[in-house]
Amino acid sequence: MGRFGGASPARAAAERETHGISAFGDLKYPADFPHFDYVVPDAPKGGTFSQIGSSRQFNQSFLTFNSLNSYILRGDAAQGMELTFASLMTRAADEPDGMYGMAARAVRISADGLTYRFLMRPEARFHDGTKITAQDAAFSLHVMKEKGHPIIQQMLRDMESAQASGDSVVVQFKDKRGRDVPLFVAGLPIFSRAYYAKRPFEESTLEIPLGSGPYKVGRFEAGRYIEYERVKDWWAAQLPTFRGLHNFDIVRFEYYRDRDVAFEGFTAKSYLFREEFTSRIWATRYEFPAIKDGRVKRDVLKDDTPSGAQGWFINTRRAQLRDPRLREALICAFDFEWTNKTIMYGAYERTHSVFQNSDMMATGKPAGEELALLEPFRGKVPDEVFGVPFVPPVSDGSGQDRQLLRRASQLLQDAGYVVKDGKRIAKNGEPIKIEFLLEEPTFQPHHMPYIKNLSLLGIDATLRIVDPVQFRARVDDFDFDVTVQRFGFSTSPGDSLRSYFSSQAADTRGSQNLAGIAEPSIDSLITTIIAAKTRPELVIACRALDRVIRAGRYWVPHWYKASHWIAYWDMFSRPKEKPRYSRGIPESWWYDTQKAAKLDRRGY
Repeated sequence: MGRFGGASPARAAAERETHGISAFGDLKYPADFPHFDYVVPDAPKGGTFSQIGSSRQFNQSFLTFNSLNSYILRGDAAQGMELTFASLMTRAADEPDGMYGMAARAVRISADGLTYRFLMRPEARFHDGTKITAQDAAFSLHVMKEKGHPIIQQMLRDMESAQASGDSVVVQFKDKRGRDVPLFVAGLPIFSRAYYAKRPFEESTLEIPLGSGPYKVGRFEAGRYIEYERVKDWWAAQLPTFRGLHNFDIVRFEYYRDRDVAFEGFTAKSYLFREEFTSRIWATRYEFPAIKDGRVKRDVLKDDTPSGAQGWFINTRRAQLRDPRLREALICAFDFEWTNKTIMYGAYERTHSVFQNSDMMATGKPAGEELALLEPFRGKVPDEVFGVPFVPPVSDGSGQDRQLLRRASQLLQDAGYVVKDGKRIAKNGEPIKIEFLLEEPTFQPHHMPYIKNLSLLGIDATLRIVDPVQFRARVDDFDFDVTVQRFGFSTSPGDSLRSYFSSQAADTRGSQNLAGIAEPSIDSLITTIIAAKTRPELVIACRALDRVIRAGRYWVPHWYKASHWIAYWDMFSRPKEKPRYSRGIPESWWYDTQKAAKLDRRGY
C-alpha cells in the first residue's frame, strides 16, 4: 500500500490509550466526564444567531467572501466553514490546550510519542449518511499536507505519514517533532475521500462541500451573507464534548463593506449579536433607543487568553527598512498616549510583547535558565537582549513629543540618513518613502497623526487604502512597506511560531511573517520552544524569544485590552460562566423563546 494506504507502520511500539491529549499530558476531564463545565447540557435547541461576517483566513480578515474552501490559499473563504466539518478531536475551551474525542473515540500513543493511532468512532457520519472512515482521515491529512494552505503545509511538515489501518488512522511523526503538531493534526477537518475523488481539492469554489460537522451550509449569497443550518440528527450531538453546544438552528453571518453601515444594521436588528472592536463606537454610539429601554444588552467579558500583538509591521525585505535604527525611529514617532486619549477614549493599554497579557512575556533582566538559553547568541544579537527588554517609549501625550522626535531624528542621523531640503535622504541619495497599506478606512484616523510626525522627520509617508482582494494579494506577496497585523498565540505556542517568525516563513508566500524576520537565533529559540518538555520550560523559552524579537524592532506596537465588548438583542440566554480561553459565543449560548416573545410583543 502507499504512504496513505491501508498498511500500519511496522514500528508499532508499546502504546498507551487515552481519551484526550494535550501538549504536556495534563487533562482536566476524566474519561467518563458527562459534559464540559462551561455548558448547560440540556440547553434548548432552536432559533437564529446572527453576527457580522468576515473572511478569516489564518488571521487575515476581509469584508467579503467568494469561496467555501477555507483550507487553501486561493480565494476569500466564508467565515464559519469550520462548523461544517468534524475532526478527530475537539478542544476544551476551559483548558490551555486539552483535546477530547470527536470522530476518534480515543488515541493510542507510542512510548516515544512519534506514533498516534486514532481509533475511529463507528457512528461518525458525513452529512450524506456515509461513514467517516480511517481512509477519509488519512486522505484529509495527506491532501492538506500536499495541497493545503502554505501555513497548513508548514504545520504538517513534522507529520511523516498517515495510514489507515482497519478502523484506525495511524499518524507517524518525525523525530524531534513540534510539541503541538499532534494537536494540530487532531483538530484538522476530515474530508470525504469519495467526494474529492471527483473534484480538485485546491480549487476555490462556491460549491457546498460534503461535511460532517454540527452544521451544514444553507442559504448564501457570495459577499453578502451565509447561513449554516444545524444538522438535526447529528451523530455527535450527545457526545460529552458536544452536549449543550451548538444550540441554534441557524447561525448566520452578514457581510458589510462599510463599518458604519454595519453598525446601523445592528441598531435596525439586521443581525443580533455584535462584538465591538472600535473604541469610538463603543464610547459614543451605543445610545440608540433599544439600548436605553433594555432591548439590547451590553456586556464586557474578561479575556484570559494571551493578547498577542497588534501593530504596524515593517517589511524588512525592503532595502530601506532593514536598518533597526530606522525602525526604532518609526516607533518613537508614534504617539500612543495621544492616540489612546484622543481617538480611542483611553480604552487601551500599550502592547510591548508578542506574548502580551501572559506569563510568557519577558520582564526584567534574564537570569538562570533563560539567560542560559540566550548565552550562545551573545555577540550575535543586540546587547539589550541581555538586559531589560525593549519597551516603546512613553510620550508626553501632546501628539508631537519633541523629545521623542529628537530621539528619532538622532537615530536616523546615526543610521546615515541626513536631511536635505526637508527630506530624509539615504547615503545613495534616495529619500525615505514609506507607504502604509490598509484594506479599509477604520484605521485612517490613527494613521494621519503618525504620518504627520514622520513628515516632521523628513520621511515621505503616505497611506494607501485598497480593496480587500488587492490587499490580500499584496500581503500574500509581501508587496508592501508597512501594514497592520493582529495575531495572538495560545497558552501553549509551538510549531505555529514558525509561520510568524521563522526564516523559512519569511520566504513562504502567504505566511504570517509579514516583517520578513530571518534571524538564526529566533529560529533556534523556536526549536527550543517546540521541544519543551514541561510548561515551565516553555514559558522560559518564550520569554527568551520575546526578548530577541523585541530587540529587532520589527513592528511599531499598537494596543490591547484584555476584554471583549459585546452587545446583543435580548433574545439569548447563556451559561453563568464563560469558558476561560474562549468567548463561548455562539457555541454555548441558546435562543430564549420567552425573551424573544417579549421583544416581539414590543414590535421587534
